[in-house]
Parts: sequence; C-alpha cells; structure tokens
Amino acid sequence: MTQPKILAFDVFGTVVDWHAPIAREVQALLPEADGLAFASAWRAGYQPAMAEVRSGQRGWTRIDDLHRLILDRILIEFKLTLSETEKQHLNLAWHRLDPWPDTVEGLSRLKSMLPIVTLSNGNLGLLANMARHAGLPWDLILSAEVFSHYKPDPETYLGVADVFAVLPGDVMMVATHEDDLDAAQACGLQTAYVARPTEYGPGVIKPVGDLSRFTLHATDLLDLAQQLAVMQQAT
Repeated sequence: MTQPKILAFDVFGTVVDWHAPIAREVQALLPEADGLAFASAWRAGYQPAMAEVRSGQRGWTRIDDLHRLILDRILIEFKLTLSETEKQHLNLAWHRLDPWPDTVEGLSRLKSMLPIVTLSNGNLGLLANMARHAGLPWDLILSAEVFSHYKPDPETYLGVADVFAVLPGDVMMVATHEDDLDAAQACGLQTAYVARPTEYGPGVIKPVGDLSRFTLHATDLLDLAQQLAVMQQAT
C-alpha cells in the first residue's frame, strides 16, 4: 500500500456517538418514551429515506429534512406528541452529537500527519454545527450535499479525489460501516475500518465481517493514527 494523501471520514457512528445523545434528548423531552428504542427507530429510517432520493423517487433532500420526515412518522408510531417548537429542537439533536472518547485526540494526531475531511451524508450546516459542538478539528467539511449524491453513490467518494486533484487511491476512507468502505474500495479508495462496537446502543451486538479486505483496521482513531505513523516512518 502507498501512503494516503487525504483522510476522508464517515461521521455518524465513526466519529460521533449518535445513539446515546439522541436517546438522552428524546428522554428529556418525552419522559414517558423509551429513548433507546426511539433513537434506534429514528436511525433505522435513515437508509430507506436516502434510498428514495438515490432512486429518484424523491428529489434531492437534505439530511436535516429527511430526519424531520422520519421524526414525524415515528412520533406517530410511538404514539407520542410534541409541539412544533419541540419537534424543531429535537430534530437538531443530530447537530449536537458527542464525540467518542478517542475522537478529538485521534483526529488531532491524524491532522498533524494528513489533511482530514468529512465525507458524510449529513448536510453542511449540520456538520459545521456538530464540529463546533464536539470540537472536531476538520481541515474541510465535505458532504453529500456538495455532490448532490448520497453515499454509496460513486460521485461522493470520487468527489473527494476531485476536490483535492488527486487519484482515488490517494484518498483513504475511514468508517465503522463495512458497506461504506466496500463502496469506497470499489471506487479505488484506500479504506480503514474503525471499531465502534457500541454504536447501536447497550446490549446490541454489532456484526463484524472479514476486516482483512480493508487497507487497515483499527480499534479506534488513536490506533489508526499509530498505524499511519508507522507507515510514514517506513517510507
């Protein structure tokens, strides 16, 4: 393998914990609700909603707006009621997600070696607000919104290489989701899997496949930084 020139990061689940913060905010607004189940249901609507956009069934729609569509639906499913002001506040909980314990230090170490950018399906405003909330030191925020395509469309992965005028193989996609990395790898990117075993909440076992198919696999971002530092020293 060759030393990557750009590190592109998935965000939800990889860099920030979404389940616990969403559950916490739901529980604060709706004490009678099962916050953990609500958070899982909200996230479960994410891929189907994006699939409607990717298939052309729905026109281009930002994640903030897709999150709101899902929220309205699952409030009905859970037989819960919020005012419009409360719905707007809760929908922005995705802007206020917390970093994993290793995230800020890990990103800072990685940033000292290579440019670090987001490649998230989250929209630009969401990612900017999240970065300020969580102290994420991005060099550049790239989003599906920039390319008008959601991952795993090739336009997203190849778009990072185009922005930096490098070859796809010069970009390393960093994610905790194997399907994201498989799609990036199919576009010629290098890939790094980061373990986040508690992404889906307490007691939920996250399945893990054969990680040897990826360029690197790491226990967290600090481990990834260490592996890339060894690579740099070797070259």
